[in-house]
Amino acid sequence: MQEKQQILENLHQKIERGEPIIACAAGAGLIARLEEKSGADLIVVYNSGRYRMNGIASIAGNLPIGDANQIVYEMGRDQILPMVHHTPVVAGIYGVDPTRDMRRFLQSLWDIGYRCVINFPTIGKLSGPIRRELEQVGLGFAKELSSLKLASEMGFVTLAYCYCPEEAEMLAREGIDILVSHVGLTAGGDVGVKQASPMEEAIAKTQAILSAGRAVRSDIIPLCHGGPIVKPEDVARVVKETCAVGFVAASSIERLPIETAVSSTVQALKSITK
Repeated sequence: MQEKQQILENLHQKIERGEPIIACAAGAGLIARLEEKSGADLIVVYNSGRYRMNGIASIAGNLPIGDANQIVYEMGRDQILPMVHHTPVVAGIYGVDPTRDMRRFLQSLWDIGYRCVINFPTIGKLSGPIRRELEQVGLGFAKELSSLKLASEMGFVTLAYCYCPEEAEMLAREGIDILVSHVGLTAGGDVGVKQASPMEEAIAKTQAILSAGRAVRSDIIPLCHGGPIVKPEDVARVVKETCAVGFVAASSIERLPIETAVSSTVQALKSITK
């Protein structure tokens, strides 16, 4: 199994060759197996993947309707990791979880085969009164960042979703390996948002976040995600117009293509005449 230095060296070598870094969400073993077979660079397990695969909007992963950390542990152990043989697998961790000894939890993730982590669900998505109150009681961004730092010290490759340049700078200063600009819930399909920010806004925000992180540390790997960045041609445009070197695909890889494939197949079958 690859270790941190080897994983990062492999990613940097691909970047040097001009290859995009593509991280793909997997909410089921079949999806993970196909992603590895197709050459995904990283496979990501989110609690929201369980909801996506059951027809529920991804944003449900941010609601208090399930134990996010336990879901990711069980999904990895029972569904995803048994199907993946050489691709590094990323665990979405809820870093502010006050019910767990985070070191012990991270060790349990390591023991079943996870070698990377990402901050999901993330405090960064929250704003307004609830964010201010969480920060005041010690369940804010600093707590989330401390969990990522602990994971790094334990040997995990660390990815971090980020929503603003200021937090991008903080993440870079603390040694996060891969910075992922997040420009909103993925648009399209049956349960995606109906209106995402215009692509021009998404590109500007992506560049602002990623460039802020790279200004602090030039070796951080910058990836993009979310909002109107859905199709390969969208990703190609963002990569061309920003410093992003790749993409984190969640709904865009395991929900939208399935919706299209299943619908078109059913329609084709229903069109059969005797």
